[in-house]
Amino acid sequence: MTAQKFALLIPVENQVRELDAKLLLACVAARQGFRSFVGFRREMHFNIDAFPSGIYISKSMTRASDMMFAIMQDLGHKVVAWDEEALVHLPDETYYSRRLSTEAMKRVAHFFAWGEDSAELWRQYSGYPQGTPMHVTGNPRCDLLRPEMHPYYDADVRKIRDDFGRFILINTNFNHVNGFSTVQNLFLAPKNPTEARPFGRAALGMSRDYAEGLEAFKQGVFESIKDAIPKLEAAFPAHTIVVRPHPTENPDTYRQIANGLTRVRVTNEGNVVPWLLATDVVIHNGCTTGVEAYVMGVPSISYRAHVDERYDYGFYKLPNLVSHQAMNWEQLANLIHGITAGTVGPADGEERREVIDRYLAARTGQLACERIVDILDATAQENPGAGAATSPRRVKARLLNHARAMVKRLKAMNPQSHNKSAFQRHRYPALAIEDVCQRLSRFQDLLGNPVPIDVDSYRGQFFQISPSAELR
Repeated sequence: MTAQKFALLIPVENQVRELDAKLLLACVAARQGFRSFVGFRREMHFNIDAFPSGIYISKSMTRASDMMFAIMQDLGHKVVAWDEEALVHLPDETYYSRRLSTEAMKRVAHFFAWGEDSAELWRQYSGYPQGTPMHVTGNPRCDLLRPEMHPYYDADVRKIRDDFGRFILINTNFNHVNGFSTVQNLFLAPKNPTEARPFGRAALGMSRDYAEGLEAFKQGVFESIKDAIPKLEAAFPAHTIVVRPHPTENPDTYRQIANGLTRVRVTNEGNVVPWLLATDVVIHNGCTTGVEAYVMGVPSISYRAHVDERYDYGFYKLPNLVSHQAMNWEQLANLIHGITAGTVGPADGEERREVIDRYLAARTGQLACERIVDILDATAQENPGAGAATSPRRVKARLLNHARAMVKRLKAMNPQSHNKSAFQRHRYPALAIEDVCQRLSRFQDLLGNPVPIDVDSYRGQFFQISPSAELR
């Protein structure tokens, strides 16, 4: 192992979706001599000047990153990036307007793509900075789907099965029309009934025509899923029906349905992987969970009782294609009966395998985390310093960041804000250092030949994960 290198800053926005994968990345990095800081993305931004100069691993490259990336560079940090939303993505031009910023991308030193599809998507963007390296490494979240990583969740799977018995999992993705806060929906209620409805956050970067069509489509699917929940409880008396809302959805909608039923449970607890390993079948519509289930060999059904091919195949093509498809309640019930009886297995076939190969790299061989860390290691050896900001630039960046943080904290106090404290606690609950240590220990056991790793609290809300002090 090499001597300890510069720091990696690894932000987590949605804890249940990202934390485990990013702890695995930090674990792999520590074994190669890096120290990493892991914590809530929002607070990491607010406190960015409190970290040693290092490499910030961004989960997005939107216009909202323009100022933050500039501040980071002036503080001496380098920025590398992937996009958590690039696997199941909007049509190209809509994706570009929502998810990519020319200004942000020109400040990125390395891009890491889920697969050839997302790499090509970025290369075709008019603002792509020519000459910046593109690496088709896969994403750390995909590492958790690989069979050799499944034992990491053995205890979670046992607990889920003990608590729920046999169950049917419904994974929802209706944050466009059922946002945690109404401001997160595609449209807001107009102040004046004669005015056009203003865009909500979910519609930013969309044309009005596209957003209105998407709203109608998502609302139709949403109603079909809500209608199916009591039917599933009645049709499958040996199963619990578990509804797992999207991290940015309002779970109360489903709790109200569950209140009138006996075997419906609503939970967003933990990473989705152990829930997929524990369930008999997963039901979704255009959800990334369908892709994850396919990779893991778990039967999944895309319930398409409401259809609009503009979105079914322009937005949600991948998860729909790699799943069984049910176009009405009768087809859904028949597929579930076949799957639970063992006569129908996971979706399969050559076409699906060819598609998934294009979208997801690193499903065999080196882990995506290992590929990413190897690239960061090579970069560190070429240029050992993470950044070279001058003192005046640092002072200016520090002041600008403090002002930015103050403004954002004040905005979050507005009752209409999407960033209210309740939402922040929802997507990043408090996390004990003992929990982090236990998760890293499980990864160490799976990776084999463990290099001792230290875990320390940093500034009370972040975790520093590094090679053991005795090895530095």
